[in-house]
Amino acid sequence: MWGGRFSEATDKFVAEFTASVNFDKRMANQDIQGSIAHATMLGECGIITKDESQKIIDGLNQVKAEIEKGEFVWKVELEDVHMNVESRLTALIGDVGKKLHTGRSRNDQVATDIRLWLRDETDNILALLKRLQGGLLDLAEQHTETIMPGFTHLQTAQPVSFAHHVMAWFEMLCRDSERFSETRKRINQMPLGSAALAGTTYPIDRTITARLLGFEGICQNSLDAVSDRDFAIEFTANASILMMHLSRMSEELILWMSAQFGFIHIPDRFCTGSSIMPQKKNPDVPELVRGKAARVFGQLTTLLTLMKNQPLAYNKDNQEDKEPLFDCVDTLTGSLLAFADMLPNIVPNSENMRAATLKGYATATDLADYLVKKGLPFRDAHEVVGSAVALGVTKGVDLAELSLDELRQFSDLIGDDVFECLTLEGSLNARNHIGGTAPQAVKGAIERGRERIA
Repeated sequence: MWGGRFSEATDKFVAEFTASVNFDKRMANQDIQGSIAHATMLGECGIITKDESQKIIDGLNQVKAEIEKGEFVWKVELEDVHMNVESRLTALIGDVGKKLHTGRSRNDQVATDIRLWLRDETDNILALLKRLQGGLLDLAEQHTETIMPGFTHLQTAQPVSFAHHVMAWFEMLCRDSERFSETRKRINQMPLGSAALAGTTYPIDRTITARLLGFEGICQNSLDAVSDRDFAIEFTANASILMMHLSRMSEELILWMSAQFGFIHIPDRFCTGSSIMPQKKNPDVPELVRGKAARVFGQLTTLLTLMKNQPLAYNKDNQEDKEPLFDCVDTLTGSLLAFADMLPNIVPNSENMRAATLKGYATATDLADYLVKKGLPFRDAHEVVGSAVALGVTKGVDLAELSLDELRQFSDLIGDDVFECLTLEGSLNARNHIGGTAPQAVKGAIERGRERIA
């Protein structure tokens, strides 16, 4: 590639150490896609002849077919995917293949390949998110009246429905989807035509290649275009937030599946056993996703650290951007696939959930609200209910199990109607507004959710 400048061959170890073909060959389809567009533009602009352009395009399609059939021989000595493809093209069609690199550099070529590849992967992730969200909506729809304890500080706080909790997960994923959709716009900007760093002296037309490749815009500064990896960092930041969400969900699933909670059943196909304890059923999928979140966080740190001290424009350091990005995409894709298959199939244990809700004085706030509606200031109502809870703790019973006389000793505003607000169903139904846990409110949220992902 650069024999004219050098007086000796590259050291064999150095050649292997600096080569990237073993990992960047996964961008071969995007590399060929970009090269076909570039060759088309060169022909339309008269930089090469139309016949030469078509011959290059036909040759590139032949190379693509060889790769798809597994017949292509990748060579480390050719360093990267770009030179492997170009070398094979030249072997197939002769010297005209050497004209493909006119008006471009590997710097803008690799920047284009990464953007094309990441755009495709972003579309795949958005589709997986949509599938997972649809599964959550289906699960929620079945359980708008299945009552469970809502927690703060992992202590029983107020009754909610299982559907309401599932819809909280759905909202997290909606924000994730929005982030990836917004990032896709910044990924979908074309660096091709920037050449090494300063642009090219050939009369190229970048709008042609942008149109052929489906880019929404063209990178406006050649120095920035070849050295920018913000889009990859932003993608990995989005992936980190999404994996954080999946990890939080995993933590709840792991707790809920434990014997101490017994809230849910995860189908056996998503669990494993123990080599020594025959009774064990381990929630390995949620545990592994929880662990893989750390891996994605690490890739974000890698990319930030990689870029933090690089001067303009391209540096060899940037070769190190691909492996963390590839691993991030693979890890995120696998985690989403696992959750999209697993989450819609979990089964709540409604009896255990209800029993747990009854143990934690979950309707205490409802009793306070009841007193406020009777005219008592909230702070005074808070104290009254606290005293009633203390009595319940002493007697080992829930608020709803205290007698009317026992409740009235704390406030004469309490009447026979108090027990309506102390039931779990009454507590849920009282919160019938947008964002509330009442069955009707949650059903409305599910309907709106389906519209949002349609």
